[in-house]
Amino acid sequence: MSIMLHGIGVARGIALGKAYLMEHGQPDIAEYTVPEYLVDTEIERYNSALDGARDQLIELRAKVPAGVPGEVTDFIDAHLLMLEDNAISRAPVKLIRRQYCNAEWALKQQRDTLVQVFEEMEDPYLRTRKDDIDHVINRIMQLLLQQENDTQELLEPEEDENNRIIVADNLSASDILLFHQQSVAGIITEHGAPNSHSAILARSLHIPTVMGAGNSHRYLQDGESLILDGNNGMILINSDPLTITHYQSLQQQQRDHQESLNKLRSQAAVTRDNITISLQANVELPGEIEIMQQAGCRDIGLYRTEFLFLNRKTLPTEEEQYENYRATVEMINGATLTIRTLDIGTDKPIPAIAEMEGADNPALGVRAIRLSLKNLDLLIPQIRAILRASAHGKIRMMVPMVTSLQEIVQIQNHIQEQKRHLDSNNVSYDPELKVGAMIETPAAALSADGFAQCLDFLSIGTNDLAQYTLAIDRTDDQVNYLFDPLHPAVLRLIHMVIKAGSHNNIPVSLCGELAGDERYTRLLLGMGLREFSMSPSALPEVKQAVLNTRLDMAKPLTEQLLATPFHDEILHLFEQLNRSSPDHS
Repeated sequence: MSIMLHGIGVARGIALGKAYLMEHGQPDIAEYTVPEYLVDTEIERYNSALDGARDQLIELRAKVPAGVPGEVTDFIDAHLLMLEDNAISRAPVKLIRRQYCNAEWALKQQRDTLVQVFEEMEDPYLRTRKDDIDHVINRIMQLLLQQENDTQELLEPEEDENNRIIVADNLSASDILLFHQQSVAGIITEHGAPNSHSAILARSLHIPTVMGAGNSHRYLQDGESLILDGNNGMILINSDPLTITHYQSLQQQQRDHQESLNKLRSQAAVTRDNITISLQANVELPGEIEIMQQAGCRDIGLYRTEFLFLNRKTLPTEEEQYENYRATVEMINGATLTIRTLDIGTDKPIPAIAEMEGADNPALGVRAIRLSLKNLDLLIPQIRAILRASAHGKIRMMVPMVTSLQEIVQIQNHIQEQKRHLDSNNVSYDPELKVGAMIETPAAALSADGFAQCLDFLSIGTNDLAQYTLAIDRTDDQVNYLFDPLHPAVLRLIHMVIKAGSHNNIPVSLCGELAGDERYTRLLLGMGLREFSMSPSALPEVKQAVLNTRLDMAKPLTEQLLATPFHDEILHLFEQLNRSSPDHS
C-alpha cells in the first residue's frame, strides 16, 4: 500500500529512486588516560586532525560549482574560520595537557561546553550557530576516530549511482556538495528551512529536495522505492505502477523543459510587448563568468569581493585587488561589472582586523559598510583598486548595508579624496565611475528617495530586506515559516525603492533570491523592475518568464495585489498573475 509523507519542497524537480538512510548522531566517545610522556604526541594527533579538517574544507570550497550563490562559499568560509578560533584550535589542547586525556574526549568536552553556551543564548540567530559548531567538530572527530565522513559512503560505487534518494535528519551545505558530486537523485530531510544555506545550494544544483519531512526516518527503510516531488513537497512510498508511470512522465516533461530553456541562451530578454529587461549575474569568482556567459548573460550585477579577504592572516593589498578587478572586467569584454565593497561582519571575522570581536547579534552589529568606514585600511585600498580597474572597462561601485545619508556622504568624500590622490600620481581611472547602494533594511527602503538623489543606482537585496522587515532569521527552523516574500510590508518596501529610482531617473536592480525565482518575475516586472541580478543557474528560467510576460497585463494585477493588506487575497492575485496568458489581447 502506497504511503504519502509531506514536507516543504525547497528545490523543485521529480526524483524516483531508492531510500538511502543516513544517521548523523554523535559518535560514542571513549575516555582514557594518556601517559604524561605521550601527551605531546596526543596533542600532535589533535593538531593533525585539525589540519586535516581544514584541508577537507579547502578542497570542498575549490569544488563548489560555478554559479552557486556566494552564501554557500560564505558558509564554508565560516567553518574554516571556526577552525582558527581558540575555542576549537587551543581549548582541547589545554584539556589534553591538563587532564592527560585522549584527544577525542577533550574535543567532546569542549563541544559540550560550546553547545551549552549557544543553547542558553536568548537570541535565535546565535542559537542556530550551534549546528555550525557541530558540523566543524564532527569533521575533526571523524578524523580523530579514523572514521570516514558519513557522506563518504556514497563514494562507494553501486550498480545505479543515480538512483539514491538521501534521507537524513539535517544536512550541511558541504554534505549537499558531496551528494552533488555523487549525482544523487534527490534529498529528504526531517529538518531544514527553505532559505537555509543547504536549501539554496540544492536549488542551485537542481537536486530535487524536500525538507521538514518530520518522522521520515520512522516511515522509510533503506532500499525502499520512493518518488520525491520537490514541486509540491511530497514523498510517495512503494507507489503502484500507474503512479510511477505518471511521475516518470512528469520527470520527462521537466527534462524537455530544461532543453527548451537551453535554446533561449542567445535570445534577448524581451517581454511580449517589446520591453527589454536586463538580466545580470551574481558572481563571486572569475571562474563563474564562463557559466554566466554560457547562459547568455553579459553583465555582472553583483560581484562579491569577500573571498579576497577571508582565510588569510593579512589583508589583500591594493595591487592584489586591482589585478583581480581588472582581470574580471576584461573577461566580460565591454559589459558592466558592478563591484560590491566588502560585505562582512563579526560572524566571519578577518584575522588581520584585531578588533573584530564576536557581537551579541552579528546581523545588527559592525558589518559591511559600517566595518569599512570604521577600518579605513579595508576601505581605502579597495576604493583605489576599483577606481584604477575602472580604466579598463565599465565598472560600477556598490556599497552594502547603507542605512543613512551620512554614510553615503562619507563614502563619496572618500572616493573624491582617492580620485585626487590618483590624479596627483597621474594614474588613470574613470572619472564618471557610477556609485550605488544596496537597499537591505527598512530604513534604507524608506529613505530610498533621498538616496536616489545622491547616487547613480540602487540595488535591492531582498534576502536581508525581508529578514530585517519581518524580524526573523530565515535559517532558524523555529521561525523560518514566517519568512514570506509576499508579506505586504516586504512588497511595499520593494515597490517603494523601485518608484524612488523611477522618480529620480536612476536604475534600480534586484539581486536577492527573489530575482532568481521565476515565480516572482511577473510580479516584479509589474512593480516596474527592469534589472534583475541572480545566480547564473537561475538565468534561463527567469528569461523564459520574461519572454512569456506582457507588462500591460501584469501591471493592473500587480497594482491590485499591492493595494490589499490581506494575505489570502495577495496569494489569489499572485496565482492569477502567474496564470494569466501572455497571448490574451
